[in-house]
Amino acid sequence: EVQLQASGGGLVQAGGSRRLSCAASGFTFDDYAIAWYRQAPGREREVVACISRSEETTFYVDSVKGRFTISIDDAEKTVYLQMNSLKPEDTAVYYCAADPNFVITVVGTPGYWGQGTQVTVSS
Repeated sequence: EVQLQASGGGLVQAGGSRRLSCAASGFTFDDYAIAWYRQAPGREREVVACISRSEETTFYVDSVKGRFTISIDDAEKTVYLQMNSLKPEDTAVYYCAADPNFVITVVGTPGYWGQGTQVTVSS
């Protein structure tokens, strides 16, 4: 059974950093793409970053390029989202998601989701 457990959210000042964790089980990173999504109040959910070992690629939405980094830790079976230079507009509930198909993970609806973790960036 595929399971995803997101954690690491909290309150951070603008310009600060935060690292989100997504503990994964029930699948291998070689076979699944993993993404971080976010949803702010009153806004649609958007993909933030995605990593695919099988496609040997990562994807970032333009608004976070150069500030966020997605990575895999095989030993911990965890996908991280390192967020630097945070801005108030990064405030949202962040979700991790997974799917065997990279394209679906980025532009469609991934098949598996973890619970959200709230990130609030104060100005």
